[in-house]
Amino acid sequence: MPERYLCIHAHFYQPPRENPWLEAVELQDSAYPYHDWNERITAECYAPNSAARILSGDRIVDIVSNYSKISFNFGPTLLSWMEENAPSFYAAILEADRASAERFGGHGSAIAQVYNHMILPLATRADKETQVAWGIRDFEHRFGRKPEGMWLAETAVDVETLEVLAEAGIRFTVLAPHQAGRVRAMNAEQWDDVGGARIDPTMAYVQRLPSGREINLFFYDGPISRAVAFEGLLSNGLTFAERLMTGFSGERDRAQLMHIATDGETYGHHHKYGDMALAYALHHIESNNLARLTNYGEFLEKFPPTHEVEIIENTSWSCAHGVERWRSDCGCNSGGHAGWNQQWRAPLRAALDWLRDTLAPKYDEAAGELLLDPARTRKDYIDVVLDRSPENVSAFFARHARHALSAEERIRALRLLEMQRHAMLMYTSCGWFFDELSGIETVQVIFYAGRAIQIAQRLFGDHLEEQFLERLAEAKSNLPENGDARQIYERWVKPAAVNLLKVGAHYAISLLFSGHPEETPTYCYSVARMDFRRLESGRARLAVGRVLITSRITEDTQFLTFGALHLGDNNVAVGVRPAGDDEAYQKFAREAREVFGRADLAGTMRLLDRHFPGQTYSLKSLFRDEQRRIVDIILQSVLHEAEGAYRQIYEMHAPLMRFLNDLSLPMPKVLTMSAEFVANAALRRQFSSPDPDLDRIRAVLDAARADRIALDGPGLGYAFKKNLDRLFAALLEAPTDLGLLNRIDTLVAMARSLPFEVSLWRVQNMFHQLLRNVYPAMREMQEEEAQAWRTKFEQLGERLSFQMAATENSQPAAAA
Repeated sequence: MPERYLCIHAHFYQPPRENPWLEAVELQDSAYPYHDWNERITAECYAPNSAARILSGDRIVDIVSNYSKISFNFGPTLLSWMEENAPSFYAAILEADRASAERFGGHGSAIAQVYNHMILPLATRADKETQVAWGIRDFEHRFGRKPEGMWLAETAVDVETLEVLAEAGIRFTVLAPHQAGRVRAMNAEQWDDVGGARIDPTMAYVQRLPSGREINLFFYDGPISRAVAFEGLLSNGLTFAERLMTGFSGERDRAQLMHIATDGETYGHHHKYGDMALAYALHHIESNNLARLTNYGEFLEKFPPTHEVEIIENTSWSCAHGVERWRSDCGCNSGGHAGWNQQWRAPLRAALDWLRDTLAPKYDEAAGELLLDPARTRKDYIDVVLDRSPENVSAFFARHARHALSAEERIRALRLLEMQRHAMLMYTSCGWFFDELSGIETVQVIFYAGRAIQIAQRLFGDHLEEQFLERLAEAKSNLPENGDARQIYERWVKPAAVNLLKVGAHYAISLLFSGHPEETPTYCYSVARMDFRRLESGRARLAVGRVLITSRITEDTQFLTFGALHLGDNNVAVGVRPAGDDEAYQKFAREAREVFGRADLAGTMRLLDRHFPGQTYSLKSLFRDEQRRIVDIILQSVLHEAEGAYRQIYEMHAPLMRFLNDLSLPMPKVLTMSAEFVANAALRRQFSSPDPDLDRIRAVLDAARADRIALDGPGLGYAFKKNLDRLFAALLEAPTDLGLLNRIDTLVAMARSLPFEVSLWRVQNMFHQLLRNVYPAMREMQEEEAQAWRTKFEQLGERLSFQMAATENSQPAAAA
């Protein structure tokens, strides 16, 4: 029988969510209980696929990395976030690529991606080349090797894009079957029309290009890919495996490649436990010799193309109209909003095209005065994006500058390059994919445009913003209250814009509530404290000082003087201005100390107004995470008082609540609120404690059940999980600590009994490490303490759903 090969490709990507002025993702309440959606989807998908469970019945028999067995790509902007915020899972992805190379004949399973998910057929040639160059360089930086393949955003393709890929040394890309136009056997005369997704997906093809180059193309199996993404195929791992096998045909007398491609988030985020279904399907197929797992690089080496293909230009995998989804009201949308239109897409793209085409010649002219080759420098600027250390930036300009740059010239060159970076980021495809102009993905691309405009106006001093806004006004929201894209820009983008004065205000307000070292990073800025004095008078606090703010992106610097006054609660006033001479600052500091020292708070406010005319800020000026932290500090005393009052109401009227519940009568809102506030606060405090009082937890839970109190399941489960994770990490450091093991076992038992879900995923992973690395040695030891440890460890394993005593007849279950 001809050989059968199986390859599952997962495209892992999230829309970028960072504040362009801070280069960080700020708090997103909609992702609760997680900080933001990147963190949430990491917990639901990216992490589980690094340690997926294979079950026998309802018991875990193995934990495996799906990444090491499939083909995958990660968006560079997502990997950048993971490197900083989820380093252990980031490392697991890189390790999986190394493991896959050993498994698949030296071909790692990771492939590159065009940098920020730009729809390349709609891009200029310069942007195409830069997107591909940045995607390749980012890949090399992370995976330590050259990529063989590259994923195109939305698989959107035209011949020029393929030319750019081939010129850059990319060997292959993956497309949808309906993107193939015609095929023929190599060197044959006759072409066969395969339009309408009629191409045979079980082989590789080659596309000859006008330049004389060529590139290999794989067309995935469309029906099975759709079933995975949209038809619930991941509800059962065995069913998934069986469906994959239907992609092979006994009528073919050659090696076949059965392969599918979907969003990677399908496996765990869009479909809960999809990671387990994937792990089981791969295990079942491999262990029963139904097909050999492979990746595209290995298959291409073993079975080079025997057929040519010609693509259909300007097509993609997610738009039935080619690439119209990203420039017109073609009818493609995410659904669910009858009566909405996407007529905003065309004017939004036209506005961004105007901005891009206005900035490009300005960049070329200005950069040409400083750089040997502005286009080459832009393509190489990814080296700085990946490593912004002063030493690396200096080495970069040593290669690209016309002459040794002064500090001012270096700042100007960095501004120019950052302007171009954001002019590309504003074309991230997600901005057009969904239904509404005011959706977070579309607002995000307008944010990037706002950052590019801010830099351009700093560089050139012209009034680009107003001309841009006139064009944005043509893009109309479906929601009357949002008006148009101009109003969205003025309402959300302009207030979010940051300059060094605002960074100084943020820092000064933070100093009122907590100390900072003399030098501290504040997002993508560095703050060096030159002088600082803080005074307190009752609830009031005063801070005055001077700081040097430096952007770690553009190296802009500014000396600032500040005065910050907290009168209690949310009453904060901060003045910030460029620092004058030292004598003027010392005079201001003396006056501030004298006036505040007399407890003359009104006089202190007048002093700030006089010294910082028109340059005062409030808590609203804080960046979102620090804003939430300080508000939480302010609210602590308020919540403590409220909890006391609510507890008194609840305890006094608990019998009445039970009586009303027994009669199924409606509960007065004040009693419901009191009970929920008290119960959730008590549980949250216990679940976050390093030494939770188990009896107290049981008592609160019993009362909540009796009084039918609604509990904040997601928040409480998250707090309990974090505590368990911390304790088990301590056990990894001291694995034979029987007392700690007992404590963890008790908490896991409690987690299983709670009326809400507590994720034991990370705890199971750490247990699996001990099971493999410590348990075998402990089984050999006969000492009484070792036996006690082993008994408790095995009991914990049972609680964590591990199959501790494997039987000869046990078979992995079809994981759902």
